[in-house]
Amino acid sequence: MEVYMNRRTFLKAVPALTALAATRSSFGQDGAKEAVRAEDANTTSISTTPELEPIVLAKPETDGGKSVLAALWERKTNRNIKADKLPPQMLSNLLWAAFGINRQQGTFGKPGRTAPSASNSQEIDLYVALEEGVYIYDAASHSLKGVVKGDFRSRSGRRGRGTGPVHIFYVVDLNKYDTSDRQPDRSIGDPEVQKSYYYTDTGVIAQNVYLFAASQGLAAWFHNCDKENTAREFKLHSRQRMPFAQTVGYPA
Repeated sequence: MEVYMNRRTFLKAVPALTALAATRSSFGQDGAKEAVRAEDANTTSISTTPELEPIVLAKPETDGGKSVLAALWERKTNRNIKADKLPPQMLSNLLWAAFGINRQQGTFGKPGRTAPSASNSQEIDLYVALEEGVYIYDAASHSLKGVVKGDFRSRSGRRGRGTGPVHIFYVVDLNKYDTSDRQPDRSIGDPEVQKSYYYTDTGVIAQNVYLFAASQGLAAWFHNCDKENTAREFKLHSRQRMPFAQTVGYPA
């Protein structure tokens, strides 16, 4: 049977067809946006570069330096820091003291670290800017993995100060928060609660750095940083945040 539509019938049908097409287009665009958001929410990989060889850190030492009580007496902010490089062993000890693994059996099925985190989320990554490039500290292998080549130490200060040998950028990965039904802390999915957690967790790690610096006669300075440019240059994904940075080196 032949089916045809005369001009009057066709003109009556045009608005409905147009609306249907627009609806389908909207569904397609919304679906694409949702897919992008879902893909971004599941992003956990860290961007690294083959231009920088990984640095296998020396085994961290378990003794030495001043006592905890003596370090507390010496703990202070010192912005006057030399450019002299830290010895490899000192760098290794510093990063381990900041947020290294100190026991294989922690809570929530993860190793324990030298600083606590909400539900042992370990959501803070240490991006370490050295003269030759930026690395991410991998606590599991106690090594540094290259992120971007070049000297980005000045990005850790709003005034472009980058003379210290080691600049630690504290980077939060929101995807590391477990918001599934197995998580007993049901509030951990709340963005404001997450913010309170990662600010606190960053501060605890920074205090570890301060105490280590005091025990070893180093200078440390916890401060703000150039968040906008640094996030782009370090190739952070949209679920990462960079609240603060910390500079460590020998006192000038």
